[in-house]
Amino acid sequence: MINIDLLLTDVIMPGMNGRELADGFKEINPNLKCMFMSGYTVSGVTHPNILGPEVNFLQKPISNRKLAPGIRESQDS
Repeated sequence: MINIDLLLTDVIMPGMNGRELADGFKEINPNLKCMFMSGYTVSGVTHPNILGPEVNFLQKPISNRKLAPGIRESQDS
């Protein structure tokens, strides 16, 4: 069994969205930390049917300077 500490996923994908993917993983591991990214603005993807208002979110393009603190914040939440 592989232990996943953090799921980093795009919000908009063909066939499902990032929330659906995260929810599927959380059925297996309820303690899984999730971080979402998108080329859309946060206001464009925080609709309740997609992400909801309180998520760890990074807007693309993502630099290393933004990614590392985002990962830390996700792990600490």
